[in-house]
Amino acid sequence: MTSTITTPAATATPSVPLQPLLHDEVAVVAAPTQAWSGRDGALGANPVHGYWTGDQRFVSAVHVTVEGTDVETIAVVPAGAREVVFTGLLRGLDGSGADPDVRLDHRRTVRIDGVGERLRVTDRLRGTDADAAQLAVTVRIAPDAAGMDAVKAGHGAVPVTAETGGQCASWTAGSVRVRLDAPGAEVTLDGGDVVLRWRVDRAHEVELGWDCAVETPDAVVSGVTTPRPFDAPAGVLDDRLRRWLERATDDLDALRLARPEGEFLAAGAPWFFTLFGRDSLWAARFLLPVDTSIAGGTLRVLAALQGTTTDPATAEQPGKVMHELRQASLPVDNDEISLPPLYYGTVDATALWVCLLHDAWRAGLPDAEVEALLPTLERALAWMRDHGDADGDGLLEYVDESGRGLANQGWKDSGDSVQWRDGTLAEGPIALCEVQGYAHEAAVHGADLLDAFGRPGGDDWRAWAARLAERFREAFWVSDDVGRYPAIALDAAKHPVDSATSNIGHLLGTGLLTPDEEAVVAARVVAPDMASGFGVRTLSTTAAGYWPLSYHGGTVWAHDTAIVIAGLTRSDHQDEARVLSEQLLAAAVAFDFRMPELYAGDAAAEVARPAPYPAACRPQAWSAAAAFPVWVAMR
Repeated sequence: MTSTITTPAATATPSVPLQPLLHDEVAVVAAPTQAWSGRDGALGANPVHGYWTGDQRFVSAVHVTVEGTDVETIAVVPAGAREVVFTGLLRGLDGSGADPDVRLDHRRTVRIDGVGERLRVTDRLRGTDADAAQLAVTVRIAPDAAGMDAVKAGHGAVPVTAETGGQCASWTAGSVRVRLDAPGAEVTLDGGDVVLRWRVDRAHEVELGWDCAVETPDAVVSGVTTPRPFDAPAGVLDDRLRRWLERATDDLDALRLARPEGEFLAAGAPWFFTLFGRDSLWAARFLLPVDTSIAGGTLRVLAALQGTTTDPATAEQPGKVMHELRQASLPVDNDEISLPPLYYGTVDATALWVCLLHDAWRAGLPDAEVEALLPTLERALAWMRDHGDADGDGLLEYVDESGRGLANQGWKDSGDSVQWRDGTLAEGPIALCEVQGYAHEAAVHGADLLDAFGRPGGDDWRAWAARLAERFREAFWVSDDVGRYPAIALDAAKHPVDSATSNIGHLLGTGLLTPDEEAVVAARVVAPDMASGFGVRTLSTTAAGYWPLSYHGGTVWAHDTAIVIAGLTRSDHQDEARVLSEQLLAAAVAFDFRMPELYAGDAAAEVARPAPYPAACRPQAWSAAAAFPVWVAMR
């Protein structure tokens, strides 16, 4: 995933734009639409607030006022991924006595094509003198046209002018056409805001509302209205796991998107509401125990976008699987990086595509669907040999040739993610350890698919994988005071970058390691320097660069730990898999079962619950889907 965390210098002033913090905000999603607000239901206090479709915001602020009273929020209750209810008291309208008499339930519902809001005022004073009074409600809505990249960089709203007529308003945000309907309201404009006013007789129950519908003519992905193809497993006895699976299943359903070739899972909200190669592949792979259809759709969508030419500007190469799809170019890190709309800067998605195809076939994806993808498979395997191994040393490495793309192109793609134990950064081209595991697994299992469908080349790919394993064994193993382990990477000089990281856990079950080597790795990933008690840290506490809130240098990512759990399960290290599963369950409880993108790596022996990483996305597809490898490990 594209890392865009902006770290201000120590001398930064409040005027420096900063990426919005998300941990206390309320998200309601139905891909490609989402709404973000504060816990009072109001929009506008945080730069991320608003109604969004894809990468386009179309409303930046919403404020509800009731004449004669404040609105005092007392509860925020999700009604699934797509809906939330904010409950408040209107104590200025109360009668005598200590009990609250008037409440406001504000229900926000997100659809794939818009956002609907309903206000229900319930008044137990019906039958008293209050019957003669009126209820006056005003809603101010700020139309907006800010793009996702600007908001993520900390910039503010881009107001647009609306037109009103009757009980409606309309405006254009970028290429998105917006229509607002507010039945029964007086709709006016005031200083650029659309203002809705209702004045109605007070009654036991009064309902008001508005709806914003969008049209997105140039969207590169679309929402999904088909029934959900997967469900949470039945008969789960552990209440923590059952609740996580149920919440995860609902979130994953809300993250479904489509292109003509099929459905896939958007990477996550708010910044990654689109197709990402590795994220969508891993999320689909985690779901295989309960569903193969998402895997099939993901494979077909990515196959249709497989690289056909060599273009350094987009990092495209023949046979390569893409990294990210957007409607427009995406500036990253204050414009130092700019990713094109269709960007191929990932070293691992191609091998992971092959791994998913094989695993989906084994899980029951119909032979006809698999066979139709075999030409894509052959091109993907060829990419590993002809382009992934750019210098012919038998290992896969990456380098950003354009100077405007991602410097690091594995899943840890932030600028400081590949560092030596002393904290200095490695110089590229970089050969990541886990990528060698993915490539080995892809070659062997790709060969199995070729054999099964009567296509040539299987023995050649098994021999290629054997050479890769030998080269890895010669080059990657290092040691520290805890013991031996594979380095995170080889640098440009082919020296092993000696920090201990969670990446090593991705090697389990790939076939790259011997059983004895897998036992060494299995022991290390549950050791105290790696396992926090809430999952596997991205970087060992023995490294100089470790910091529990460092994006890829000490935090815990749920999907990362889930990959390790799946590898432990496949390599028959069940005890270690259960240890880490219990740790993820502890984190799931702490985050009310909506697992965020990442969280702090503080030790559970020192804190009762992990601190949130304040800029973490949620819901996140591979974080939600991490519940399924945990379920498999604990069966």
